[in-house]
Amino acid sequence: MAEPESPQKLSLISLTAMVVGSMVGAGIFSLPRTFGGATGPFGAILAWCIAGAGMFTLAQMFQILAQRKPALDAGVYAYARAGFGRYPGFLSALGYWAAGCLGCVSYWVLIKSTLGAFFPVFGDGNTVVAIAVASVGIWAFHFLILRGVRQAAFLNTVVTVAKIVPIVIFIVILAFAFQADLFRANFFGGEDMPSQGLFTQVRSTMMVTVFVFLGIEGASVYSRYAAKRSDVGVATLLGFGGVLLLLVLVTLLPYAVLPRVEIAGMRQPSMAAVLEAVVGHWGAVFVSVGLLVSVLGAYLAWSLICAEVLFTAAKTDDMPRVFATENANRVPAAALWLTNIVVQLFVISTYWSTDAFALMLGLTSAMALIPYLLVAAYGLKLARSGEGYAAGEPALRRDLVLAAVATLYTAFLIYAGGLKYVLLSALLYAPGTVLYLWASREQKIRPFSGAEWPIFVLAVIGCVAAVAGIAGGWIQP
Repeated sequence: MAEPESPQKLSLISLTAMVVGSMVGAGIFSLPRTFGGATGPFGAILAWCIAGAGMFTLAQMFQILAQRKPALDAGVYAYARAGFGRYPGFLSALGYWAAGCLGCVSYWVLIKSTLGAFFPVFGDGNTVVAIAVASVGIWAFHFLILRGVRQAAFLNTVVTVAKIVPIVIFIVILAFAFQADLFRANFFGGEDMPSQGLFTQVRSTMMVTVFVFLGIEGASVYSRYAAKRSDVGVATLLGFGGVLLLLVLVTLLPYAVLPRVEIAGMRQPSMAAVLEAVVGHWGAVFVSVGLLVSVLGAYLAWSLICAEVLFTAAKTDDMPRVFATENANRVPAAALWLTNIVVQLFVISTYWSTDAFALMLGLTSAMALIPYLLVAAYGLKLARSGEGYAAGEPALRRDLVLAAVATLYTAFLIYAGGLKYVLLSALLYAPGTVLYLWASREQKIRPFSGAEWPIFVLAVIGCVAAVAGIAGGWIQP
């Protein structure tokens, strides 16, 4: 007789909801203005073709690696460690965890800003009251998750369904309001907008496309909870396809109802402003409510992912052992505490920020790119060596091409983001290495091999350059 399923096991539906819930958060509600300020429909279509193709290959990498390396759990971190060693693996875990923390902060920033449009006491989201309310939310979610992963994952599934509804309604309303003449007028840039080359237009959208795709690996991170291992890759591709369709429609349809210059000048969340222009004030209220549900759902998903990444790194002795502890509900409690303490500190820091959302968006994307690059590079390494493949297996050539494209795409994104965010990310990578040194001391082993020393030195140089740049004023955080 079959054994009863563990209460911690997640179905295909729950895993897919984890992917969608992780990806559909704050970013989708900011797309109209972000793209409107950068390019017209032609440039937007090209940008989504590049981003969609690149992210598709990355999604394929997670599926392929889930099949070829089924023993590796917690995807992003585990693949980097297996492919390139302890310190690069640690940096992947640290970068991915930090990206998740910064993403959580961006969610609270947008929540506070959205409430500020209706309740003056919240201001632009950086008042004492706004920070206090956000702090209550942080710790309410914290204690909810401590009750158990399965309960939190179930709530994430419900919230994912609830937040998709207003986005779909937004798309349907704009589809009925579609004006072909206006769309054509905006197509190559529109009137009263600065003229820029197509490459510059597309490049300026790349970081936001990374931000809205963060979470594509949500099922892979939670692979140890999957009821069936094969569900991990399927959930990743199902979530990716559905979310990509929503992102493209939310980006393009506003060009068919408003001039581009108006879209570019809207306040965030710009999806609310677009719907208000089409149907009246109730549209702004409707989208704002949907945004709050969406962002809170994404915050839940990312809190789970952040804690899981720290926990897994500690289990393999690449983070201090304290983060490998679980409570009675099998929740990595110490990892969750550190995650939410860091989120709390960054939320408090928004009191002194003038454009916290834009900074968090760019820095979140930059922190995630190194882990993504290492995943793609590991897939390329396996395909080139043939490890895990049968001799003459037809899939080998296909996987080699996919891995090469994914590696080039993530490397291009690092370039497209610019030197500023690379240096700012070093502000977290270099000091964060203290955790790695702590873990190495616990294990009584040398922290760096010969090939890893240059990586550490480069991180320190980048950190020093970032501090000097901020102090000198040529880097504006």
